[in-house]
Amino acid sequence: MKNWLQRYTFVKLIWGCLQPQWILILSLGIWTLGVDKLQAVTENSASPQQVTTENSISLPVLENGNLPPKVTEAIISVTGRENLHLPPDSSVDGSSLELHDKLKSLDTPPFLMAAPQNFNPELRTPPPPPPSPPPPPEVTSPSESSEPEPPVGVIENIQIDFRNDTDNFGQRNQFIEPTAQFRLMNGNIIRLKTGFNSFEQKGVESITNIPIQVGWEGKIDQLTVQTAVGVDLFNRLPTALNFNTKVDVPIGQNVTLSGAVEQGPYKFNAQTLENQITAWRYGPNLYWQIDRNTSLFSLLRFGSYNDGNFEQQSFSRLERKFGQFSVAANLFNWSYTRDREQQSGYFSPSDFLVYNAELAWEGDVFDFLSCRLAATLGQQRLRGKFDNANTYQARCTAKLSPNLEADLGYAFSNVQNREAGAGSSYNNNSLTGQLRVKF
Repeated sequence: MKNWLQRYTFVKLIWGCLQPQWILILSLGIWTLGVDKLQAVTENSASPQQVTTENSISLPVLENGNLPPKVTEAIISVTGRENLHLPPDSSVDGSSLELHDKLKSLDTPPFLMAAPQNFNPELRTPPPPPPSPPPPPEVTSPSESSEPEPPVGVIENIQIDFRNDTDNFGQRNQFIEPTAQFRLMNGNIIRLKTGFNSFEQKGVESITNIPIQVGWEGKIDQLTVQTAVGVDLFNRLPTALNFNTKVDVPIGQNVTLSGAVEQGPYKFNAQTLENQITAWRYGPNLYWQIDRNTSLFSLLRFGSYNDGNFEQQSFSRLERKFGQFSVAANLFNWSYTRDREQQSGYFSPSDFLVYNAELAWEGDVFDFLSCRLAATLGQQRLRGKFDNANTYQARCTAKLSPNLEADLGYAFSNVQNREAGAGSSYNNNSLTGQLRVKF
């Protein structure tokens, strides 16, 4: 006990010479480095207990609940009585627990804790922030695609066909028929066709015709199907329906077999329209690409007319190309069960045969202009009588732009298309044209 008093007196003398803040720092050092010695001393003072402040600082407490008097005095001298709210005349021997409670109530930094953050407040680890509320659910509007939806169909081309047929008996038929072609998303094709046609003939009032037709083309497995349906409007005749279908079936790599069916007004001349003649025609086609330069085309048609007549046609063409030149042999046969030309107005021979040979040249005249010239020489047989059958043709194609082409053609033929009568010949002039616009 004597040794402890001597050590404490030495400490008191040092505290008297130092400022309060240095006393505090020195006290911390002594308590931190000499905990074992302090515990050894306090064991002789009735087994002191440990009191832990709010800032995790352990202070020695005697059994009676008081702090050692000198410790209490040191804390008061540094902190100040006014900060501890102690009466000026209160004794340091008072309840140290009351002093302990005062210390807990102070909002002061943990100056009694030796740690780096006590000397630099910016290094203190901040308390974890309160958990932020979850973000509100995002309300997303349906995103609009930057790319527009693809159209159902895209127009590919417009084709305008023109034909003007005249003969030496005063008959004139003129056709102007534009067709717009659309390609659907699935690859099928839609065609819209209309036109303005006129028919003139001696002894018959002129007739104007406006066709309206919708067509479809597509593939079903290996079959290529083309079909169209529409109406024919006339200036002074009842409206008539029209219909046609064609199916192509590939047979091997170089052979195609087709079947065709069509029904509608028979637009042979003004008289057949005046008499409202309609016909069903049907039959097969055969195309054979024998080799690169040789081909064979053949067709067979049967026709049934609403006036009770029945027809049969056959046509075959064998063609061989030699560079820009070509030769072909044509054979055509046409027969009806009844001759209805006087009653109904159309050419209906019981036996009509034409065979001829064709020589043609086709090539480029200029970079933008290509032409085809052809001449056929042969024979025609009508009612057992033979006569010459000659045809001369010329057609040129002008490429006006990458998307615009135009055809213009002329043909002269003496192949009969009506009963000419005894001592008279028949000839026909045909002016044709086509304008194609690609998109």
